[in-house]
Amino acid sequence: MNVEMSEIALPPQTEVKVELSLTSQVNVTDFTAQRKVTKLLIDEVCNQLYGEQPSLVVGRRLLWRVPVWLALTTTGPLGQVGTLDVDAKTGEILFTQQILDEIAERGNALAQRSTSTAG
Repeated sequence: MNVEMSEIALPPQTEVKVELSLTSQVNVTDFTAQRKVTKLLIDEVCNQLYGEQPSLVVGRRLLWRVPVWLALTTTGPLGQVGTLDVDAKTGEILFTQQILDEIAERGNALAQRSTSTAG
């Protein structure tokens, strides 16, 4: 499991010691978050997109950050086209239609590049 910390500026050649203590209810497993994202993608975007293994993001709340991948039936997995976050306590997928549209656009571009280089 990974923990991501954002908005941290460190000067070069600095010794860092990180101690983390957090107490939070986690009601959604990484596997469940991954499945929820895959279902959303299939229902709302495209059946060739799926969620991969999430990492845990610690911030104002605990989130599962789920990488979104594109796979074609002819070639298999092609690459990551985005990420979606899932609240680890509530299971809510944090997205907007704009985020889904951007994932779809990146997926289409990757699929086109893949099919044009394969032929």
